[in-house]
Amino acid sequence: MKKYIIFLVAILTLLAPFGCSDYLDVDPEGVKPTEEFFQTQEDAVSAVNAIYARMRTWQMVAFAYVIMQEITSDNSIKGSSQGDASFINDFDKFTFTSNQGTITDYWNGRYEGINLSNQVLSNVPDIEMNETLKTRLLGEAKFTRALFYFDLVRAFGDVPMPTSIDNVLEASTVRTPKDEVYAQIIQDLTDAIAVLPDSYDAANVGRATNGAARGLLAKVYLYRGEWDKVLEQTSAIINSNRYGLEENFYDVFRIPFENGKESLFEIQASAVAGNADLSNSQHSQVQGVRGTNGFGWGFNIPSDDLAAAFDAAGDEVRKKVTILYKGDVTEDGDVIEGVGNGELEGVNIPRYNGKSYVPRNRQVSGVNEGAEQNIRVLRYAEILLIDAEAKVQKGDIGGAATSLNLVRERVDLDPIEAPTLQDIWNERRLELAMEGDRFFDLVRTGQAATVLGPQGFVSGKNDVFPVPQVMIDITNNAIPQNNGY
Repeated sequence: MKKYIIFLVAILTLLAPFGCSDYLDVDPEGVKPTEEFFQTQEDAVSAVNAIYARMRTWQMVAFAYVIMQEITSDNSIKGSSQGDASFINDFDKFTFTSNQGTITDYWNGRYEGINLSNQVLSNVPDIEMNETLKTRLLGEAKFTRALFYFDLVRAFGDVPMPTSIDNVLEASTVRTPKDEVYAQIIQDLTDAIAVLPDSYDAANVGRATNGAARGLLAKVYLYRGEWDKVLEQTSAIINSNRYGLEENFYDVFRIPFENGKESLFEIQASAVAGNADLSNSQHSQVQGVRGTNGFGWGFNIPSDDLAAAFDAAGDEVRKKVTILYKGDVTEDGDVIEGVGNGELEGVNIPRYNGKSYVPRNRQVSGVNEGAEQNIRVLRYAEILLIDAEAKVQKGDIGGAATSLNLVRERVDLDPIEAPTLQDIWNERRLELAMEGDRFFDLVRTGQAATVLGPQGFVSGKNDVFPVPQVMIDITNNAIPQNNGY
């Protein structure tokens, strides 16, 4: 799907009607009227493609993603030049408020995706089309809806939960308890597992698979602490023999290895020279090397604390891939020049997020830097670590060691024969650093108050983010604010 998907632009809000435009086959002004849509099989496919296209937009993978999921943690800081986007420091210090546009972006982006998913689930069943394809498309829409709700429930707790175009008005003004949201996520993923294929042909690579749905469900059960159910899913993935670890950790994040054996799900991105609207992912751009011979803006800088964690573990391999220092030469031959010492806010020695790095030979002219790079959502390495954590919780220390040490062996670290929960959590930090899980992991594992307390984290308040004030205002206070905000 990365190279062949019909890219659509759909600008929707939580209460907006469906709209789309096909930038490959149709004049950008030629938007099909809503009443004429959802009539044909082609409409159904285009509507699902629009969900995938939504995933790579600014609200989904740029500032809101890196600010709320990493900069709030101990992994990274604002970066960029002194004073540039200074509001980001409010998230590092936990002084943000419900009026922050970043929080509104995070909320709106995911509800726009939910709206697209609900449009498919409400309208596609009535289309006369190939039934096998219809079933698969509905499974994809359930997977995407589950993914969007998983982000929201982790970030905000209780959230509005529209599940169709029929209940959107009523459901949008009520916060559904998080346990019910999780129940819906689990049901959607269970339904998706039953119908999604194990793989696709070359023209559709990148769509949600059975393995992607199982992997996300395993992660959901991890957050719920339902260990037997975690292991049911991780065992199915591991025993399928469809996945494995890339031999070279550097390769995991490079474009030639996208949708490879380690990938369960990636947000697909493509760069078309001169077409900025189509090549709209800014995930790499906002984090790319800033300055001389740079690739981006230099935000979301790996912290000294993260560097020290790599050093304490003797983890030279993952540190070199995750943190690009000024003067480094990458495996692709790029010299990291960047800016001078002290010019990046918050650090003296310039460094950048190596996982978002796109080599110069893969940069495409006339579009956002790094727009070609997919965003990794679920990797097999994480499945092994989820499996290890569940096995420790169940007392299967030997089984946990087997899964954990596969991840460690790849980066030349000695095995841990009797891992503890803290060993697993430390491994998650180093393996998944800068990939958007660290803040949620600290909250989930009860470490946030200790680890983030020096930054200003307040337990019982900052475990979740505030509901955007605009949502409270437009619903006339029908949606209540989270505690402490």
